[in-house]
Amino acid sequence: MSHIKRRTVIHSLAAAPLAAAVPGAFAQRRRDSVVLGMVLEPPGLDPTAGAAAAIGEIVHYNVLEGLTKIGMDGAVTPLLAERWEFAPDGKACTFTLKKGVKFSDGAAFDAEAVKFSFDRARDPKSTNKAKKALFENISSVVVHDPHSLTLVLGKADASLPFRLGENTAVILHPNSVAQAASKPVGTGPFVVETWNKGSAVVLAKSPSHRDAAKVRLNKVTFRFINDPAAQVAALLAGDIDGMPRFGALQSLKQFQGDKRFVVEVGSTAGKGIMSVNNKKAPFSDVRVRRALAHAIDRQAFIDGAQEGLGKPIGSHFAPTDAGYLDLTKVYPHDPEKAKALLKEAGVTTPLNVTLTLPPPQYARKGGEIVAAQLAKVGINAKIENVEWAQWLSGPFKGNFDLTIINHVEPLDYATAYADPNYYFGYDSAKFRGMVSQLAATNDAKEKTRLWQAIQRQLAEDCVNVYIWNPAQVAVFKRGLKGLWNSSPIFANDMGAVGWS
Repeated sequence: MSHIKRRTVIHSLAAAPLAAAVPGAFAQRRRDSVVLGMVLEPPGLDPTAGAAAAIGEIVHYNVLEGLTKIGMDGAVTPLLAERWEFAPDGKACTFTLKKGVKFSDGAAFDAEAVKFSFDRARDPKSTNKAKKALFENISSVVVHDPHSLTLVLGKADASLPFRLGENTAVILHPNSVAQAASKPVGTGPFVVETWNKGSAVVLAKSPSHRDAAKVRLNKVTFRFINDPAAQVAALLAGDIDGMPRFGALQSLKQFQGDKRFVVEVGSTAGKGIMSVNNKKAPFSDVRVRRALAHAIDRQAFIDGAQEGLGKPIGSHFAPTDAGYLDLTKVYPHDPEKAKALLKEAGVTTPLNVTLTLPPPQYARKGGEIVAAQLAKVGINAKIENVEWAQWLSGPFKGNFDLTIINHVEPLDYATAYADPNYYFGYDSAKFRGMVSQLAATNDAKEKTRLWQAIQRQLAEDCVNVYIWNPAQVAVFKRGLKGLWNSSPIFANDMGAVGWS
């Protein structure tokens, strides 16, 4: 479907009368339940086994919890841990756990459960590749008693409390880990009631949660709606109560003018990039990658695919990240420079490549914009639309030329660029040395210097084409309170949500 036709369908749906809807369908549903729309369905429900952010959107903080919690403002606070203390050399951190915490099946949460989860995550056979660097640095987990333990580190890591608040560091029930992909058992305020594949995941309130009396919702339903027109229709019909990450940005003004809805635009830690296969010729030549960067007009992408909502970036850091450096001027939009670099690299044009696009609107709509821009410098990008599972088994395994994806995890430079086996295959000993230096220092000035050096190195090597930092757009019914309006991490903290 072309952009023009798709836009027409959306506005037609948006303008259609609702007389055919079920009487009272838009009325606020029971005060103890909520239905939210999600763009992507996760491949599983175990965030320690896969990198898809869609997993954390459903289970993180709701079903599964970690030692620490990252709030909407990015601040780190205690969660399953009551407090923690680093050794003077920074190579060990002792955690004191909260007492009285139980898993949803009634079993007690203790230090042995933490040790089990972390030993499993740092096992060489672990599929927790998204946080390989974090867990490889944990040389041992020492249990002192049921409520205290020490993480012994190979090298100092001042960011440890933040990393332990991400969804890949949640604590799983040792006796039910085999079922975690479909029905994880955790310490959170909800349990997985049902998962109707292709449709929805339903969570029910956990009666054994330590703060059950404070949780206002008895049921939370996450419905999967990746088509923008269907998102608009579902909101207008009252089939869903909101979308924390609304995808149909071209219909945003309509909701802003509708008193039944609240629209909030916030920030994210996302880095929207055109990923490049660094191991595959001709992209293994930095001149070709630089040509790709000069071919892309970032602002045109943001205006065309994101309705102007977002900020241009020039490296793998978001403006909200500590140490952010604006490097957008390193590769300004310059088609003639792109052509010259391709010629210098000995590339014969037209160069035929494949641009693989996952389901989100930023990729599908943005991909057409990118393909048109690449064509102007002699690169013919054949668009290949794939479903999320296909993207994870294809491009994310290294089988691709180019793809467009939003990396949502904050400060994920080590995960993405220090591992040569990561999907775009960047292999730089110099870069890995910077990451090691950064992990070992607690000096604020030195950390900032290294963060900026890391950004400059990624830009110099032009590992990927860094395009935009997406805004978060949430649309929901008036009266629904507590949804995050910014995403330092991709999570929906439903324990804090309720109807006014």
